Amino acid sequence: MKILALDSSGLVASVAVVEDGITIAEYTVNYKKTHSQTLLPMLDEVRQMTELDLSTVDAIAIAAGPGSFTGLRIGSATAKGLGFSLNIPIIPVPTVDALAYNVYGSNALICPIMDARRNQVYTGLYEFRKEKVDNTEYQLCILEKQCAVDIADIVKRINTIGREVIFLGDAVAVYGNKITELIKVPYSCAPASCNRQRAACVAALGACLYRQGIWQTAAEHAPEYLRLSQAEREKKEQAQKANIQQTQSTQNNSIQYQIREIRHEDLEQVTALEEACFSMPWRYKDFEDTITNPTRFYFVAVADGDQTLKPGSILGGCMITAIAGEGDISNVAVHEPYRRNHIGEALLAHLLTFGVQQCGIAAFTLEVRSKNSAARRLYEKVGFVEEGIRPHYYDKPNDDAVIMWKRITPL
Repeated sequence: MKILALDSSGLVASVAVVEDGITIAEYTVNYKKTHSQTLLPMLDEVRQMTELDLSTVDAIAIAAGPGSFTGLRIGSATAKGLGFSLNIPIIPVPTVDALAYNVYGSNALICPIMDARRNQVYTGLYEFRKEKVDNTEYQLCILEKQCAVDIADIVKRINTIGREVIFLGDAVAVYGNKITELIKVPYSCAPASCNRQRAACVAALGACLYRQGIWQTAAEHAPEYLRLSQAEREKKEQAQKANIQQTQSTQNNSIQYQIREIRHEDLEQVTALEEACFSMPWRYKDFEDTITNPTRFYFVAVADGDQTLKPGSILGGCMITAIAGEGDISNVAVHEPYRRNHIGEALLAHLLTFGVQQCGIAAFTLEVRSKNSAARRLYEKVGFVEEGIRPHYYDKPNDDAVIMWKRITPL
């Protein structure tokens, strides 16, 4: 069986081809480049070096999460695209399980830890067992299913078990001192050769899962974020504080709306919004591509329960492109009759919260026409400051672009 494996769940990007238990090729990079820049070129390099005919691949194993929100989306989109075009199954491999597979055959307790920020780690507890006395193969046994917890909580659990443990993963460097302070059992850290994500491990564990009948179609596959439900709750709380789902008053009519991510059925309305607000608007196809682009997120303000508007009517929208820890905000638009009702401000508040919580963005930037004083006041209100000018950037009419930034102070 020939498996193509991908892992873009963290800083590491990794691609491998494994056939019948033999690693034909593996390309792994742990460097500060975005996976949107690296993953497909790495895959193409592996294909060329091994003269791989993609039509001979039997399945795609993907590190399905948890991990970086953006990284998982990039990996998932790549796997789904290949799965659809090749008509082959996708094997969703839990990221933390695959990381534990790096120390195959160890007698110690295994604790992978990935930095999930806010003093939390993505982690789990594992051991390898031989199910039969004469069995030459070890089985990965899950003692604690992958989860997002405080680093102190997982160390406490290890102390309760009372066994020697091996730590591995990018969070070892982040929480090494904390571990030393709290741990009460013998422990060690995996060496550089096996302490980060590797696509070959994703493939090896993926082959085991495939034999158990664990696989998906390309249409079925989606990343497992683990903290998605928590993030949704946090977003809801933020939405309530910012009055994102609120009642506004304009022309003596009550406008109720909610903010959500764009859907395919919104495309015609969003295109019309763009044409009504900009002299050089995006087209239908641009927004259609955005829906499947793992680095772009477009949100709309949608009428909800208003007597004067048809439910589902789009009042405004805005987009963020998330790359390398920065967010580029664009396409901020509100239909003229509904302006001065704080819809644009609510959209931006939602977008900023989403960028920080879901994409790990630390700095936001945007460009605005120098003569658009209303938009500039709005951006200043939500914390953006002017940091530069691009002369004659805009056409129809000619205008300078004011470059504005909002930088987030780490918690």
